[in-house]
Amino acid sequence: MKLILLGPPGAGKGTQAEILSKRLGIDTISTGVMLRAAIREGTELGKLAETYINDGKLVPDEVVVGIVKERLQQEDCKKGFILDGFPRTTAQAEALTATGVEIDKVLSLEVADEKIVERLSGRRECKACGTPYHVVFKPSSKGDVCDACGGELIQRADDNEETVRNRICVYHEQTEPIKEYYEKTGKLVIAYGQEELEDTTKAVSKALGLE
Repeated sequence: MKLILLGPPGAGKGTQAEILSKRLGIDTISTGVMLRAAIREGTELGKLAETYINDGKLVPDEVVVGIVKERLQQEDCKKGFILDGFPRTTAQAEALTATGVEIDKVLSLEVADEKIVERLSGRRECKACGTPYHVVFKPSSKGDVCDACGGELIQRADDNEETVRNRICVYHEQTEPIKEYYEKTGKLVIAYGQEELEDTTKAVSKALGLE
């Protein structure tokens, strides 16, 4: 399956992508992970991306499209993939179509704005290796340090409330119109995020026709 996951920041796309990746035996391609890795490594792309991300803004299309195009040419993508965090604008969706990549389904995972603000304030990330945690939903067994490498757990700058609300506004203005773009192709399906992870997973499976 060649799948795109849409949804506001904090909707749970990354978690559902991980579950679907294991179930379907295909890789998840997350532009967010790629960009944060570049930021940690201090690359030119990372420095550029960081200025946008910390302000709650979208990284320019030409940067993101270039990253994704390169990734989709790799051998492991031939059997399928999950795109998480791309496309984020109609222009990016059109650019993806222009590459000739066939998409089977586009899943929109929908969660109320206030729930997202609540969720994101609890997110933490390992400063050393980037492993994600949540103080409620996925805490480290070692408290404020990473289970994987013992690194310090930090709150990302883009997870403070003001920036989160800005990111949600950006999503509604710039990314939500993609739903209409893919709805016209008959590939859009919708699942509503639930309080319990298991219930959200069921909703996603049903929307994708996997149950």
